[in-house]
Amino acid sequence: MIKQDLVQRVVERGVPRVRAEQAVEAVFRSMKRALVQGDRIELRGFGVFSIRPRKTGIGRNPRTGREVSIEPGRAVRFKPGRELQALDGQSAAADVTEDE
Repeated sequence: MIKQDLVQRVVERGVPRVRAEQAVEAVFRSMKRALVQGDRIELRGFGVFSIRPRKTGIGRNPRTGREVSIEPGRAVRFKPGRELQALDGQSAAADVTEDE
């Protein structure tokens, strides 16, 4: 699924396409802004997005085999919620369609 698929799902609920695109974009923009500020994003029943520090390390350039220093940084982490973890192949489709 891509962003336009999300927009289409909102349109199917009766929202005009322009408004749906604005709404989806606003959600993603808000999430990005929160993560940049170091905030945690918790979506009940779905999961938690957070920023975690990334350690310094040594890696290898796959082309040359030469060792490369990996700088410390930050990475986005996602931890699925219990309901999302509980989904398996067959029950996933049933759970999603019941909510729609």
